[in-house]
Amino acid sequence: MRKTTKSLIAVTCAAAALAAAGCGTTSENTGKVQAQDPTQHCKGPNEKYTIGMSQANLAEPYRVRMDDDIRKAAEKVPQFEVQFSDAAKDNSKQISDVENFLTKQVDLLMISPNEAAPLTDVVKKAYNKGIPVVVLDRKVDGDAYTTYIGADNVQIGRQAGEYFKSTLLPEGGKIVQIKGLSGSTPAAEREKGFQEGIQGSQIEVVATADGEWERSVGQQKMDALLKANPDIKAVYAQNDPMAEGAYLAAQAAGRNDLKFVGIDGLPIPSGGIKAVEDGRLQATNLYPTGGAEAVEAAKKLLIDCQPVEKTQTLQTELVTKENAAEVYARLNQS
Repeated sequence: MRKTTKSLIAVTCAAAALAAAGCGTTSENTGKVQAQDPTQHCKGPNEKYTIGMSQANLAEPYRVRMDDDIRKAAEKVPQFEVQFSDAAKDNSKQISDVENFLTKQVDLLMISPNEAAPLTDVVKKAYNKGIPVVVLDRKVDGDAYTTYIGADNVQIGRQAGEYFKSTLLPEGGKIVQIKGLSGSTPAAEREKGFQEGIQGSQIEVVATADGEWERSVGQQKMDALLKANPDIKAVYAQNDPMAEGAYLAAQAAGRNDLKFVGIDGLPIPSGGIKAVEDGRLQATNLYPTGGAEAVEAAKKLLIDCQPVEKTQTLQTELVTKENAAEVYARLNQS
């Protein structure tokens, strides 16, 4: 995948200007926002650092894996203590979780927002306090954060659409789409990319439902979609759990002819790669959690006093029956 344009955070500590205050200048002691210097909390390798990780929910296996990846990577950095919170899909609770981290004066905030707009202000508040902010997977509005880490969701959707067009339904046909939570940025981006991917084909998306990123909701919505659209040939689900839920609904309805494609490709026994290997899904599209990359960014900012890119785009790939076993083994090597 082509990387988005890189923009480095400028990190400066001019000796003449900051001789008295040192690199730890903050908005509190200057009266000005110093968010341009995300390494102001950097005290080097001989200090301890507290990181707050605000997770949107733990109902999705993807988010459990993200927290696990962060925990595993942080265990290799003895200076780090990571505290986790679960917003349980509640925007108000996630705002409260972040406020709590600010009260605790964490050295760095990691967040995967439940929805973009409601979380924007509290993320901006942390950023304007000079706290480095690492945004994972889902975005906030504006650019009041230190770095965003995630795959290109438009590209992932496009990749899925191109697979439908070239391989799954080259002759065209009617399909349904099961989206993620409407207010989350991946839902809109994966839909946009998919429409670009199927452009010029005879594939028609006849209905879309919001599956809220969850298998049980995807199954429920698929049951209704099938009854209203009995002539569909396939399902595009914006994550693997919803695709699996749609598969279960189709099985219950005796529709063994349908084809299913998801996104995430978690390399775990209950994840999308194994679902492809076992034949329940025809394909999934890899969406890395970014957990290890988030810890590496924190290490650069807090311990190494180095800049990080404003946007870090993670790589994706299409996983089909042909490469599922190889991808699963590769992703579990580390």
